[in-house]
Amino acid sequence: MSISSGTTLGGRYVLTSLLAVGGMGEVWRGTDSELDRPVAVKVLKEGAAANETFLKRFRNEAKNAAGLAHENIAQVFDYGDQEGTAYLVMELVEGEPLSTVIERERTLAEDRLVRIMVGTTRGLSAAHDAGVMHRDIKPGNLLIAEGDVVRITDFGVSRSMDQTTLTQTGMVMGTAQYLAPELALGKPATPASDLYALGIIAYESVVGKRPFTAATAVDIAIAHVNEPVPALPQTVSPDLARLIEDLLEKNPRKRPRTAPALLERLTSLRLREPGAPLTPPTAATVDPTSASSPSEGTRTRGRPGRTMPPSIAPKEYRPRPDAPPRGRSARSVGQ
Repeated sequence: MSISSGTTLGGRYVLTSLLAVGGMGEVWRGTDSELDRPVAVKVLKEGAAANETFLKRFRNEAKNAAGLAHENIAQVFDYGDQEGTAYLVMELVEGEPLSTVIERERTLAEDRLVRIMVGTTRGLSAAHDAGVMHRDIKPGNLLIAEGDVVRITDFGVSRSMDQTTLTQTGMVMGTAQYLAPELALGKPATPASDLYALGIIAYESVVGKRPFTAATAVDIAIAHVNEPVPALPQTVSPDLARLIEDLLEKNPRKRPRTAPALLERLTSLRLREPGAPLTPPTAATVDPTSASSPSEGTRTRGRPGRTMPPSIAPKEYRPRPDAPPRGRSARSVGQ
């Protein structure tokens, strides 16, 4: 079936303009002629519709998202099929994807990032409570409306607790750049898997780039499993930095394990005021190997990496003019 502006689906949804094109389908702005309200209509591409796996994922999105009612999740209104073209009718969110915001602004102010994380976490909490793991949280699937209100979209690769997997054992679902290590290893998704992806978004939002990049999706997935997360810049507030690091733990048991647990930490964060000076390092944080002169401290023997404070470090030996040469006794002088 050919889709264009003016096409009517289900006898009531009139497409008006193309909003976005993705791997599986197209999203159109439309009007529900029966209720006289604007809608977004996601239409499965012709090639994808012929693929049974893609079609099942599309139906999963309709089923899983339709059962979720929350202000931070884009609502699904209807699902249908017309002349072999499957379509999904959703709430029209007047806003833009977070991916567009990050591309334009490169980094986000910390308070704005936290607002977006709070909204996303609340939406994920509702999904997880319903037994639905999103499995593809990324900036392109977070719509940002006025006031930084978040709407989570695209449950196309989500999985409900009562659904069987659509992939063979070991196959990976989701987007490699935001993929939790356990998903890269083919293990089941948990709430902590979605929270890891949110941690990647937070890292990207304060640094200006994702922590792991590579030539192929497989290499990126391997990096999530094996590579340490690059250090965050010192300009990031310590509380926020610790939270991002915890979200990006390789072991899901070491992350905040539930959305409510993450929400509690987000709402108690202490952020540095914009433009505030960085806290100077304390004595406990100074690298002990940086001592280069007696005034900076002298290493103690037999204790690598330990440094004596300058106040008790031994002074450099300087003989008195009348002192005997080192290594000879006083009696031998003058004999």
